[in-house]
Amino acid sequence: MAMNYSEAVMDHFTNPRNVGEIEDASGCGTVGNAVCGDIMRVYLDIDDDGIIQDAKFKTFGCGAAIATSSMATVLVKGKTVQEALEVTNKAVMEALDGLPPVKVHCSLLAEEAIHAALWDYAEKNGIKIEGLEKPVTDISEHDHDHDVEDEDEE
Repeated sequence: MAMNYSEAVMDHFTNPRNVGEIEDASGCGTVGNAVCGDIMRVYLDIDDDGIIQDAKFKTFGCGAAIATSSMATVLVKGKTVQEALEVTNKAVMEALDGLPPVKVHCSLLAEEAIHAALWDYAEKNGIKIEGLEKPVTDISEHDHDHDVEDEDEE
């Protein structure tokens, strides 16, 4: 079954931006999806003013996972931590001119990976980022429903 990927998706898949890791990153987040086996790691370099100077990623997954990671890092670079929170999976998908429905979860993974890296940064610096919730490491825990509140978290 052929997927119809936009040119932007194909571009970010064949020429992904910001691949690699950041030594001594301000924040690093790793999330995966046990269902499809995708793993995404995002590194952020955040300066003293809370501006994301650099973002890099390593993704083990399908083309859409690579493309969404690439686009997500492009979108958060130069943004404040607060602005980076607004880089949702919808924003990533729009920037890529859409994704096939079966690949939407890849953009959720990208959003979670950014959030996980921001969470790590906040923990390391003992700060609270308004609106940031503790990320899940396995995105399939979400069941694609962001409203589920887990009461028995430690």
